[in-house]
Amino acid sequence: METRLVDRYGRVHDYLRISVTDRCNLRCLYCMPAEGVEFMPHNKLLTNDEIEEVVRAAAKLGVRKIRLTGGEPTVRAGLPQLIKRIASVPGIIDVALTTNGLLLGNMAADLYEAGLQRVNISIDSLQPERFKQMTRGGDLSKVLASIEKCVQLGLSPIKLNVVLVRGYNEDEFDDFLRLTIDRPLTVRFIEYMPIGGRQADWKHNYIALEERLHASQFGRAAVPLAKPDHGGPAEYYRIPDALGSFGLIHPVSEHFCDTCNRLRLTADGFLKPCLYWSDEFQIRRYIGDEHALMNALLRSLDAKPLNHEMAREWSGQQLSHEPTTRTMSQIGG
Repeated sequence: METRLVDRYGRVHDYLRISVTDRCNLRCLYCMPAEGVEFMPHNKLLTNDEIEEVVRAAAKLGVRKIRLTGGEPTVRAGLPQLIKRIASVPGIIDVALTTNGLLLGNMAADLYEAGLQRVNISIDSLQPERFKQMTRGGDLSKVLASIEKCVQLGLSPIKLNVVLVRGYNEDEFDDFLRLTIDRPLTVRFIEYMPIGGRQADWKHNYIALEERLHASQFGRAAVPLAKPDHGGPAEYYRIPDALGSFGLIHPVSEHFCDTCNRLRLTADGFLKPCLYWSDEFQIRRYIGDEHALMNALLRSLDAKPLNHEMAREWSGQQLSHEPTTRTMSQIGG
């Protein structure tokens, strides 16, 4: 019988998210403090050779899908070459990227040619000044141009990630839904999560997605969809006759931990079984010994709990584990 990445609750893990850098060219309010964070020196980051070796070991344990994240992955030099190497690993059938889109337009063709199949683009407002405020300096026009470039190239699906933050962008819910009517785009709304010690402002700015769906003129008419391939944790809907679709990802109000199939590799070589908790395992030390690396991947799952406790955090209840102090940008999301 082949060995697979199966945790003690029977969840099969075939998906690895890899942060290729902790650096970012934005300072989004839910991801990083305004003053930023201290970035790791370059020699602390995993090299392309090391990342490829981890992917090869993970693929032999049943990982089939890789998503590259950051920080902002497009600020890492040589990203197309890294994607080409990952896409060539036997067993890997899907290579995706999560990006803020600022630099994507100029490199999308090279990434696509290297083997990138799917892209998620973060875009939290369609209003230029508000977008600049939420990202602390972002240029919306560059992100919109990147989306157009990805459509032209034929990347599919193109997912737009929208973190709803009370007091900032909850009034744009229907504006984002309009994007799906005549474009083959998938807009995914994501609840604001308490990651990296941002609990104080999180409770003030958190908003449950069902609240916005029920208040939406389009949402009330939307039709539920079966979860598509690569659908992830979202619940999907389509406005009647729309070309695109939209999804709701609500880790706080209705967690989806029972179907979790992912591990996260930080840019400095730590494996995180769960985004929320502080548990992480240094696996860089095993690179160079594939058998030891595979065993380290398997052992890391032993620490994976049944679920996170963001809802308990919201209600002020005592938690059973220690939440992570790393920011979202340092973990890779």
